[in-house]
Amino acid sequence: MRIVILDGYTANPGDLSWKELEEVGQVTVYDRTSPSETVHRAADADIVLTNKVVLDREKIAQLPHLKYIGVLATGYNVVDIEAANERGIIVTNVPAYSTESVAQMVFAHLLTVTDRTEHYAIQNRNGRWSDNPDFCYWDFPLMELAGKTFGIVGLGNIGRRVAEIALAFGMKVKAMTSKSQDQLPAGIEKAELQELLAASDVLSLHCPLTDKTHHLINTDTLRQMKPTVILINTGRGPLIDDQAVACALQEGRLCAFCADVLTTEPPSSDNPLLSQPNAFITPHIAWASTEARSRLIQIATANVRAFLNRSPQNVINNR
Repeated sequence: MRIVILDGYTANPGDLSWKELEEVGQVTVYDRTSPSETVHRAADADIVLTNKVVLDREKIAQLPHLKYIGVLATGYNVVDIEAANERGIIVTNVPAYSTESVAQMVFAHLLTVTDRTEHYAIQNRNGRWSDNPDFCYWDFPLMELAGKTFGIVGLGNIGRRVAEIALAFGMKVKAMTSKSQDQLPAGIEKAELQELLAASDVLSLHCPLTDKTHHLINTDTLRQMKPTVILINTGRGPLIDDQAVACALQEGRLCAFCADVLTTEPPSSDNPLLSQPNAFITPHIAWASTEARSRLIQIATANVRAFLNRSPQNVINNR
């Protein structure tokens, strides 16, 4: 069985192993694959694994041996599902592998804003505390999370884990979710968007990207928030309007914006968010802990094994 991994570098830059996958087939791993290289590299493959390399209708039509596409991520918008269905190609993804890591990143960002630990560490390496006339100093207001309202848009695996951590901090948790109130864990209050925008001291986005949620955070919704709110996006970049958020930061209508995802990745150097001092941007790494990447490879391998055993799992399309 010929297996091609089109962009294996981000999942495994060399610190992990593809050994278990190599036990079930002949594996070729490419660190990165450009659009012009995709068909050539996958031409003889029975199984293709991809993270961000697009397999659209045109490319799928040129891969006559292809029987299975494994997406090395939870989101699967890189694959033309309809075209795969027409060919009887199974498509799978890897759900819930990064829940703990992404939830952790949400609070890493939040605590960066409330406590500024990196700022003070840098200042003190440069001698500021040693030269200070008092036993302490602070450059920013310090915020206690207990008692504040943590708003969550989307209550899937990650949203629920974030809610649990927020509750452990002593925060009040409100969530916009399709679930009814009696389906929610204790301590989480169901709220509609307008209420969530008005009440939240912290607002964290964990919903899928759809036509309805595209630019959910825009000029209008930003005006409905407190100017002291901390906005966090570890979901999908286009959930927010970059320009609108940058303007709100610049005009003091938003305390801080924390993001691990942007609309275009990597971003252009003139993205307005990159120049805002109260925008805290990480390079789409919330999923990338060693533990999460190891789970990703394990689940992806298990998906391939299940397919070969004629009992496919984590299937996202219908044959």
